[in-house]
Amino acid sequence: MANEVRALEPKDLWNYFADLNEVPRASKKEEKVISFAKKFGESLGLKTFVDETGNVIIKKPASLGMENRATVALQSHLDMVHQKNADTDFDFLTQGINMFVEGDWVKAKGTTLGADNGIGVAAIMALLASDDITHPPLEALFTIDEETGMTGAMGLEGGLLDAQIMLNLDTEDDDELTIGCAGGIDVTAEGSYNEEILTGDYTSFNIKISGLSGGHSGMDIHFGRGNANKLMNRFLSDLAKEAEMRIHAIDGGGLRNALPRESNAIISVLASKVAVLQKSIEQFNMILATEYAATDPEARIKSAAINGTGGALNAEFQSQLLKGIYACPNGIYRMNSEIEGLVQTSNNVARVLVKGGKYQILCLTRSSSSTEKQDEVNAIHGAFELVGATVSESGSYPGWEPKPEASIVKIMQQLYKELYHSEAYVSAVHAGLECGILGTNYPDIEMISFGPNIRGAHSPDEKVQISSVQKFWHYLLETLKRTP
Repeated sequence: MANEVRALEPKDLWNYFADLNEVPRASKKEEKVISFAKKFGESLGLKTFVDETGNVIIKKPASLGMENRATVALQSHLDMVHQKNADTDFDFLTQGINMFVEGDWVKAKGTTLGADNGIGVAAIMALLASDDITHPPLEALFTIDEETGMTGAMGLEGGLLDAQIMLNLDTEDDDELTIGCAGGIDVTAEGSYNEEILTGDYTSFNIKISGLSGGHSGMDIHFGRGNANKLMNRFLSDLAKEAEMRIHAIDGGGLRNALPRESNAIISVLASKVAVLQKSIEQFNMILATEYAATDPEARIKSAAINGTGGALNAEFQSQLLKGIYACPNGIYRMNSEIEGLVQTSNNVARVLVKGGKYQILCLTRSSSSTEKQDEVNAIHGAFELVGATVSESGSYPGWEPKPEASIVKIMQQLYKELYHSEAYVSAVHAGLECGILGTNYPDIEMISFGPNIRGAHSPDEKVQISSVQKFWHYLLETLKRTP
């Protein structure tokens, strides 16, 4: 299947993307892709080095006649989100992504595609390898760990780059020029509880919520898609009111920056209440079909009888935990009052793991306001500290303040209008881009982010539009000719 991707135009870009997708590159496990990028730069005879954090920097002199232009940094991140459908048999550490072409889109079979941000990386590689593209002095910056903490951007020291302009190739709509973004912070609630062995006539079940649309916890938060963790908690809370129900384990969601698509819970109910459980399943499926018909039409809940459940949460803690998760804010906290349609602050209840006497809830809070970000974090503290949890914060990163008057913004706006006879949408986004962090050590550099149409990032539905990649590539090449 990769061969049909390699045959697409522009061939160099798609071939480098296919090469990249053969390399395991999970966040915080980027050793192989760092080596891949380093060997690539060295094979071209270009100045190549890896900084102490693991970022790869490759520098290429200007093409003939462009030596006096401003140096341009081209920046993309090497890591990708490793997510797959529950029924997909795939090992990200040993297998290359199974890509295929469907109409005007490139997709992957049951896994994330890695177009976020692999298309950006591939475009930079194609520029570095080319001997016939007009360009100013270039500095390629391949950062690591963008998806789970942006530690690559945080660890990039000042003075390593000489660029006056940075083109970040990590936007997912080809008519957008992104000039600002939200900051974020990881919030973790965790603790322990006493288990007890149930006595009496109980029947045990695995409860599964699946089929949710998922997506990027920043870029897609405004769509109002279902959160599997919150929905499972809602179901269990309602069931506990109707039946003698005890929880043995909950395992829902995954990465902080992905809207959770699935959740599993192991529960027991009195044998006399099994009919109540089945009726509750039917009713909750009706709720899903009604409330989430537009956003998550495939959402379903089902139950299956099981054996061998082990200990259960003690009744008092079970009640407290369900209330704590219920109280935890999720989704949009506040919209921006100045930029229409822009989410200002949100939270994603990304992961709920309850098992064997320990529990952990992972959240990612985003905001373009540092004070409001902390206000929502305080709300999460309140919800879980009442349960007795230890709540910690980590991985905080700043937002990126928009500068619409920057010269590169004006150049790219005008160029877009000339090429496509329409106005580019200049905006800020409710997602973490590395530009905000990179700007702390490079405050004078002008930054802008753009890219091709990518849909379903951070989920197995991820896809990238072929014609949009062609448009993005042409726009990038023309931009490099126009730089001051």
